[in-house]
Amino acid sequence: MTTPAADPLAARLAAAGLDWIVPDWPAPRRVRALSTTRASTTENGFASSSESSGGDAARIALQRWLPTDPIWLDQVHGTTICDADALRARSPRPRADGALTRQIDTVCAVQTADCLPVLFTDREGSVVAAAHAGWRGLASGVLEGALAAMLADPADVLVWMGPAIGPRVYEVGADVLEAHCGADPGAAACFAAQRPGKWLADLYALARRRLTRAGVGTIHGGGRCTFSERALFHSYRRDGSAAGRMWTLIWIAAS
Repeated sequence: MTTPAADPLAARLAAAGLDWIVPDWPAPRRVRALSTTRASTTENGFASSSESSGGDAARIALQRWLPTDPIWLDQVHGTTICDADALRARSPRPRADGALTRQIDTVCAVQTADCLPVLFTDREGSVVAAAHAGWRGLASGVLEGALAAMLADPADVLVWMGPAIGPRVYEVGADVLEAHCGADPGAAACFAAQRPGKWLADLYALARRRLTRAGVGTIHGGGRCTFSERALFHSYRRDGSAAGRMWTLIWIAAS
């Protein structure tokens, strides 16, 4: 993809021959963000984000491109959003599915392999956040939790949705349909009947619906499919336990 010339991190990554996604959204200049891909993670040692030594090596390889070590989370498909500014030296990792920061060079990170990574910033770039949103987290309100933790007017928040499994292949059962439509019957528009007891779910549409209902008016990203775009993305639904992970990261730069 085209790299913004003004983004020094993007320029460094391009010079190193790394593949990545730089979010295409009108974020303030001081807000930096990126999402790794399968090509960059496998070819450059970022093969997995598991607790194995390989996963640790992958993080070390990625961190050399960042201002500080990211705040890694123990993601549990919940709604907890942690304050990354209070966690720099904390161990073990917090059990949470999102993090936010108001400090310069604190890197918030989420890992995914079909679930939806979502990045947030206010229009001034004074607070940023990252959230991990699978169907459970979406239904339970993880995105609304991130918005509330930012303490910003949702109308002043910009959102970018990273790569997730697409609506043409994400087959789910009645439990997923009911989790979303029980409290919001209108969410049925985000599901397409496939066969008896099965539906195709659109994570992007579900996220847009929830964000819009929460008052967010500027939502970018979406349109990718981790399952179908095999050369670009890891997919747990496609590859099972052998799947690696992509990392989606955001931070506030000094300038």
